[in-house]
Amino acid sequence: MRRKAGRFWLIIACLSCFAGAVGLIMHALSSTIIFFMTPAQIHAHPPSMHQTIRLGGMVVAGSLHNQPTQDGTPDASFEVTDGQAALRVSYHGILPDLFREGQSVVALGYYQPSGYFLASEVLAKHDETYMPKEVADALQKTGKWDPRFGPPPDAASWNRMTAPAKSSTTLKNTP
Repeated sequence: MRRKAGRFWLIIACLSCFAGAVGLIMHALSSTIIFFMTPAQIHAHPPSMHQTIRLGGMVVAGSLHNQPTQDGTPDASFEVTDGQAALRVSYHGILPDLFREGQSVVALGYYQPSGYFLASEVLAKHDETYMPKEVADALQKTGKWDPRFGPPPDAASWNRMTAPAKSSTTLKNTP
């Protein structure tokens, strides 16, 4: 009986060590995960100010403001929209050469409780046909774009667009 009990406790000890190792790995990975969010998602469920996130969307035309600083590095602020909501982004640094108003952008940084996004890195599109997968998915989800009908719309036309209404009524034929 002692031999079986010894094996049992050895198996329990091994399983406990394995569970502890898995727990430590999961804890280490959870601090390095960076979630992608759109402005509408951030307004609906604001993340904590210590959580690094990727903000994606289109730069609102006319919203870019550059301001020189004492050290010569510009402070840029602009708005990013997903067609449903817009979020002000503040960035200290030189924007990428491909950064343009009305085009897709992904910013890495932190959401501030005062309602703006503090970016530590800004990524611009590659060419005129590129759009980050997450931004394209968000546009499809909100009903702003259907890939079956051509390329995505430019950000300037989003204010005129509406998501398709879901209605259970049927149209009646009038004579």
